[in-house]
Amino acid sequence: MNLAKLSANGQITVPADVRRRLHLVPGDKLLFIEKPNGEVVVTKAGLAALAQAQEAFAGAAADLGLSDEDDVQALVDDMRGHA
Repeated sequence: MNLAKLSANGQITVPADVRRRLHLVPGDKLLFIEKPNGEVVVTKAGLAALAQAQEAFAGAAADLGLSDEDDVQALVDDMRGHA
């Protein structure tokens, strides 16, 4: 278990062994994911954010009737025309 203290500015120092396990380097972004039970998971943003986005959009193409790249491009063109 690791413990971090919140500063008056809302900052924390990520414990060294957590930084090593997540392969964090200065400038990396962290993603805070709240689970339905209120638990918050902290992970490196890059791949986790992509996985979360893929999960969130699973099935969206079929719901929109998109079956190939031409359909996606037509939707983008249509949206840009209405902006």
